[in-house]
Amino acid sequence: MNPANHCRHSPLNSEPLPVLRSLDVELDPSPYAFGFLRDSHPGADDSSTLKARISEDGYLFMRNFWDREKVQRVRDSLTRQLAQLGFLSAGSRPDEARSNGREVGRAMGNPLDQHDPALRDLLFGDRMTSFFAEFLGGPVRHFDFIWFRTKGTGLGSPIHCDLVYMGRGTHQLYTAWVPLGDIPIDLGGLLILEGSHHKSHELRAYLSRDVDAYCENHDDAAEFASGHKWWDGTLSKNPRALQQSLGGRWLTAREFKMGDALIFKMTLVHGSLDNTTDRIRLSTDTRYQLANDPVDERWVGEHPPGHTAAMKRGRVC
Repeated sequence: MNPANHCRHSPLNSEPLPVLRSLDVELDPSPYAFGFLRDSHPGADDSSTLKARISEDGYLFMRNFWDREKVQRVRDSLTRQLAQLGFLSAGSRPDEARSNGREVGRAMGNPLDQHDPALRDLLFGDRMTSFFAEFLGGPVRHFDFIWFRTKGTGLGSPIHCDLVYMGRGTHQLYTAWVPLGDIPIDLGGLLILEGSHHKSHELRAYLSRDVDAYCENHDDAAEFASGHKWWDGTLSKNPRALQQSLGGRWLTAREFKMGDALIFKMTLVHGSLDNTTDRIRLSTDTRYQLANDPVDERWVGEHPPGHTAAMKRGRVC
């Protein structure tokens, strides 16, 4: 039997659960090692409840945060771009986002339009900024850079925490991961390690690092300073071994729906499941903080510099 088609039962209900992999490592499906995210309901849950929940869980999984039609307009714009750029299978409907095998590109090299009006209205409009203003208790700002996640068939995102990529400003910063389309479990949705935001002591060496910092007293300092060498911020290439080391269950959703939003802390360990379909998983990451707090200069402005040589910083190691 092809293991990709082999089904097990979910630890939480009787519906069949496929064999799940992340970075080509099979996850342990037992109840103590795997589960599903807890839903939150902004509007029904008040801000004090949500604050207590994110402190406890490290995340807020908010179903139906937006009207589905609003997100569909963004998806339509992005899938048209993918079709025009030659990333979709010939003869398929753009909305299906069926890949022709070409890799679209990672965040810094992704060709999709950062300034798409529908996209920016969704991510930076009143719905999101009003939520964060109430949640954080004051005026908010967002990073201007939008991280596109256009994951085709194959391995999921590396296991990491966001802090090592964007920790030069306030650490009271929140990620919003937004599915731009329905994402069933075989399409490779987000995967978080339960309780990992409480593991800062165990992860202190990792969390103290910055992907754009380098040891200026090492022989290869010039290569790091120029960007010819780099550390990519990966915490682990083996999600099963990491889980056994840190504890907690790997959590995901049986299906992320268009209109959902998942908000989480900078120190929450996460990655994604492998995509076993022929379709592209479309999602975005964006960041939000109090407006008066210091901001990481790499991700703001009309053309944020990001991980460029100009943003490298040397230190004595």
